[in-house]
Amino acid sequence: MSRAHGSKLISRHLKKEPTDLEEMPVIEINTDLSEDVLNIANGVFSPLKGFLCYNDLDNVVKEKRLESDTPWTIPILLDYDSKVANEGDTVLLVNKENGVRALLDVEDIYTYDKKTLSQEIYQTQDENHPGVANVNNMKQYIIGGKISLIDSKEREFDNYNLSPKETRFLFKEKGWKEIVAFQTRNPPHIGHEYVQKTALTFVDGIFINPIIGKKKVGDFRDEVILSSYETLMKYYYLKERAVMSILRTSMKYAGPREAIHHAIMRKNFGCTHFIVGRDHAGVGNYYGPYDAHDIFSEFPDLGIIPVFFRSFSRCTKCGSVVNDKICPHDQKYHINFSGTKIREILKNGDVPSEDIMRKEVAETILKYDKPFVE
Repeated sequence: MSRAHGSKLISRHLKKEPTDLEEMPVIEINTDLSEDVLNIANGVFSPLKGFLCYNDLDNVVKEKRLESDTPWTIPILLDYDSKVANEGDTVLLVNKENGVRALLDVEDIYTYDKKTLSQEIYQTQDENHPGVANVNNMKQYIIGGKISLIDSKEREFDNYNLSPKETRFLFKEKGWKEIVAFQTRNPPHIGHEYVQKTALTFVDGIFINPIIGKKKVGDFRDEVILSSYETLMKYYYLKERAVMSILRTSMKYAGPREAIHHAIMRKNFGCTHFIVGRDHAGVGNYYGPYDAHDIFSEFPDLGIIPVFFRSFSRCTKCGSVVNDKICPHDQKYHINFSGTKIREILKNGDVPSEDIMRKEVAETILKYDKPFVE
């Protein structure tokens, strides 16, 4: 099992509610920021103890590392539209949807050049990139400082939600020393199963870790993704070799930088390996198909081993799923795993070919009247 990133798993939970909350300035934060608060408090973002101050942000932007020289590639920032507090103050962060209440010890209030931030993190200033659009919509000030979680409310899918402390206990109980993590935002097709089982062959267990939360029209609903994976694991995985837990965090679509960020989070869960596919965390044509593979060479001290998968498809001549390293046959024999095509088949109420998706998985999806976000 891996050590937590930065050597120590962070926990930022208050044991007792402060008595002076009514006297504190209040900042209402959106759902994405509240998820950041929870991920900091639960150690998913270890070694972060709060939102980045200026020196850490500047180092992350320019060097892909915190000021301490610990690898870190995605800024975790709290933006606000007015100076609601001064450095040295404590403010109360609240989010009604998640019931999050947390203290923020204000260490730094600053501004940062948005064009520089976009160019370095997303490799573009094009406003059509969703990450750039988010940067451009950031409020004037950035507030840095440590957070302490007071409480949050129970939510749907919490029965699938394990903290890094809990996954580490689970892996230890199972006797797993080497664990590979797989990130997903879709139900599994045969190609996904091939990638997972290929990686699993060389380690003790697989940690299937779907990202859930904000969706766009046409995406599979969270409950559909989770149910379909439960079905796959029930019929096609050894119970002692696979576990699933959700991850609540927003996608940044930062391509290679986000691949490193995703690996760090899984390292904090205790994983020793992380599967990185083609165009990981990409969007549009902003990144090369294997930029997310190449960036790992910059981080020999990352502490988690990337498992790279290039393109894969089903070869009718081989009669199996293959990748470009093992199949000698012409592309005319290859069936690609097109997410768009699979969606269209399912939207028509049909079961895809078993060359593409397990029948049990497809039937699980089709049990839902509305499997897609509308």
